[in-house]
Amino acid sequence: MPTAEQIRDWVAQPLTQRTLTAGLTMLAWLIWLFVAYTAIAAAARRVRSGARWLRRLPLPTPLQATATSVAGAAALGAGHAAVAQPAEPVAPVTASTVDGSPISPEPADTVGVGEGVTIAGGWLPRETAEQVAAASVLVWLRRRRDYQPLTAAGPPHHDLAPLSQTLAAVRAALDATTPTDGPAGRPPPGEATPAGPPTVLPTAVALTGPGALQAGRGVLVTTLLAAVRQPADGTPTVITRTALTMLLGPAAAVALQQGLPGLQTTASLDDALTLAHGTARKMLLISETVPAPAGGRLAAVLDTGTLTAVVLGTSPVGATWHVDVRGHTSEVGRSQEGGPRLCVLDQVAATDLLAVLTLTRPPLQRQSADATVVPRPRPPADPVTLGATTAEVAEPTPSVHLRVLGKPAVLVDGRPVAVRRSAAWQGLILLAVHPEGLGARQLTEAIWPGIPAHTVTGRLYTTLSDLRRTIGAAAVHHRDDRYRLDPDHVDVDLWRLRAAAQHAATALTDRPGAWQKVIDTYTGDLATGHTWAWIDPPRETTRRLVIDAYAAAAAAQPEPHRALELLEAALRVDPYNAHLHRRAAEALTAIGDESGAAQLLHNYTHRLADAGLAPILLGQTTPSTR
Repeated sequence: MPTAEQIRDWVAQPLTQRTLTAGLTMLAWLIWLFVAYTAIAAAARRVRSGARWLRRLPLPTPLQATATSVAGAAALGAGHAAVAQPAEPVAPVTASTVDGSPISPEPADTVGVGEGVTIAGGWLPRETAEQVAAASVLVWLRRRRDYQPLTAAGPPHHDLAPLSQTLAAVRAALDATTPTDGPAGRPPPGEATPAGPPTVLPTAVALTGPGALQAGRGVLVTTLLAAVRQPADGTPTVITRTALTMLLGPAAAVALQQGLPGLQTTASLDDALTLAHGTARKMLLISETVPAPAGGRLAAVLDTGTLTAVVLGTSPVGATWHVDVRGHTSEVGRSQEGGPRLCVLDQVAATDLLAVLTLTRPPLQRQSADATVVPRPRPPADPVTLGATTAEVAEPTPSVHLRVLGKPAVLVDGRPVAVRRSAAWQGLILLAVHPEGLGARQLTEAIWPGIPAHTVTGRLYTTLSDLRRTIGAAAVHHRDDRYRLDPDHVDVDLWRLRAAAQHAATALTDRPGAWQKVIDTYTGDLATGHTWAWIDPPRETTRRLVIDAYAAAAAAQPEPHRALELLEAALRVDPYNAHLHRRAAEALTAIGDESGAAQLLHNYTHRLADAGLAPILLGQTTPSTR
């Protein structure tokens, strides 16, 4: 018999794969029973009418026997399917189409550790996916570097927008193919071992076939992303405007206007060859079809050893590779098959990944050493969230305590419980970040980015049902098509931090005490150790709450040494923030420790350089675009 919870789940979502399978199974058995009863009843009538021939019992007619066999086979097959169907079907991260060309699911052994990942926009080799993940980390480090604690002259929080869904899908697929050593997951991409070099191309290669343009986008994205991490060693890329338009379509105009770091465009192939002939540094050229008259000049430049040419079409010089929509290559004119597999991207995926290189960043405004920091009330990113949190904290003590600041943990009635599913942890922390609740589609798009939401709905229901069994059914509500944590049963440290920050921003008395409350409530980054694709915006928002409190408390502190202690503590929260380093250096100078200020800035410069960021020096008013 079903439990009460199963009945409630069925009422909330009656048409699931499991219920449909069960219904078909019961229908097949009823049909089989009806046919069997008909056959047995007919046989019984014949037995009664011919009692004298008891040894010659009549059999069912051929039609009845056939119908019985078919119905029985259907019932047994449906029943077997119901048993064999896994409770949480694994939906692979696969691409449906690339530039209109259908793509069938990847073989199980194709997308593996060390090989590559498949997303809705194509396929990326492992090293390219690592570069994408590293570029996303670099974007958030830049935002951390350039942020100023909210003051009367400070910038608004306009730089917390999440990155593209394509980038999130790459990071999620990369995590899915990366073995983990513990519940904290793999280390952040920016701190991992640098990825290896991309596929080595011949000196000159012409890409043909249905996947030629997709592979050309892959070459462009891979080369530019590799140059982001090591700009001094990166290979400059030259592309003709015609080739750029072929690859990016309408987005090429935006790319030309904004410019892509490491990319130079030329009006024609002749201009590109002139540019390549006049430099001693090795370059990559991406061009449209090379006509025969230009072949000789291209060959002459290739002989100098400073150029690698990728042609989108035919070329009289170099090798010709046929590329399919999956990136598999074979050299035209040779019998052997199975050349290197290239990164392939459609226009949307390539544009999304290139957008990481062109994100606009707010300038870092210089403040004088004697500038007064006036805390400004923080406009809540979600008024419902902060308003509800303030009221919720005053409720009676809940039975479930959720810690999401630092290493996540759950205590039920004072005892720690284990949340074993990664998806369950994500769902739980997502609901903690959004006390107002989230819909099923929002949850699936965050937890499984790049996968159509309808294909993982069953996984979401299984995940949430398992979560409710772990922490209690009353802790997670499902009302008005939204899931939310019940504040009467769940206490979250993040909610208490937000309430303290809201109080500090609006307090009229005892403001130092209000700032200290924020500092004391913060116990670490949101979900420390986890690298989920959606985590960066709420994590940075939470980090800024405590940075604002430290900066405001330091500015209001009349004792210089105590102000310096607060700034040093803030730097432990965010060691990449330029504003805090400037303030700390000015505080050291004010107390006469000029050598300490110089050493602080020296170490900071090296930390930024190690992360791939341009240094910001004391007195510099605008950060580099790197």
